[in-house]
Amino acid sequence: MSWWEALILGIVQGLTEFLPVSSSGHLEIAQALFGTASEENLTFAIVVHTATVLSTLCILWKEVSVLFRGTFTSLQWNEEKQYVCKILVSMIPVFIIGMFFKDEVEQFFGNGLLLVGVCLLLTAVLLGLSEWLTQRRNTAGHEVTYRDAVIIGCAQAIAVLPGLSRSGTTIATGLLCGVKKESVAKFSFLMVLIPILGEAFLSLLDLLNGELSSSLGIVPLFVGFVAAFVTGCFACRFMIEIVRRQKLIYFAAYCLLIGVFAIVWSCCG
Repeated sequence: MSWWEALILGIVQGLTEFLPVSSSGHLEIAQALFGTASEENLTFAIVVHTATVLSTLCILWKEVSVLFRGTFTSLQWNEEKQYVCKILVSMIPVFIIGMFFKDEVEQFFGNGLLLVGVCLLLTAVLLGLSEWLTQRRNTAGHEVTYRDAVIIGCAQAIAVLPGLSRSGTTIATGLLCGVKKESVAKFSFLMVLIPILGEAFLSLLDLLNGELSSSLGIVPLFVGFVAAFVTGCFACRFMIEIVRRQKLIYFAAYCLLIGVFAIVWSCCG
């Protein structure tokens, strides 16, 4: 992988991690078009995913710091502790997937674009349905409950499939549960911080043990990291505003088009 390919892939990752169009699906499509699909992609994907997590911390630092202070500087059972507990509850499904089905999930990556296309179509359906039901409701919605956290967490676990947008799936699921638009967007971005940082740490241990390929070189990894971080900062702030204004239908149409493209490319390739 050259540095300019890493730059493009990093930009793709940074934009699509927060926009509801599937970062993993777009990385699969871009790598297929560039002809860079290989076992090295997993290492690169982990690096750029870590960059987007750091961009989340940068944009939502105020919310994160409030949660941190409320959790560790007070002995009372306050709102911050409850919110953190909801995040921890939402992580249980993806934790189970990561602990017991990691190898099975990794087999879905790098095996062509047919699955990516189908999952993108499913993302389009979820976004369109959530937009339609949200507009039909007469209420503004409620804050995230423990029940919502479990359901959204299950949606995040399913969204490990390439092409099924994590942010799109979790936000759409939260909206279908009746959660406020801005609340579900922030919860969606905060709930992924610990899982991805944990995955990055475990993958770093694998790299040190020689279980993952590190032949990409430092330059492509660095360029991809920086590109994903910068564009991730922009996309995170942009996505919160999009959800607030109920404009998900445009992304549903985009996922529909790119999903059809991926399926056609897979069938003709």
